[in-house]
Amino acid sequence: MNRKQRRAAVKQAKKDGNEDMIEKVALFGKLGNECLTCNKPFDKKDKEMVQSWSVVVKQETVRLFCPECINKAKEALNVSNQNIE
Repeated sequence: MNRKQRRAAVKQAKKDGNEDMIEKVALFGKLGNECLTCNKPFDKKDKEMVQSWSVVVKQETVRLFCPECINKAKEALNVSNQNIE
């Protein structure tokens, strides 16, 4: 790969990354106000909550989970994966 191709690749990667970030920021507006499973309230202004809660995005659907519920879901997936093997 020559210099011109490397520069073009870097430029394209930056361009693609920005569009991806724009999409993610737009989806943040669709974020709910409570946990999807236990309905525990979520405060978008609380820094600790924002860092500890999990957001799952599949296509255009945005789901919000508290730390307890996401851990239960991960444990259930691990158990089901062990049963399959």
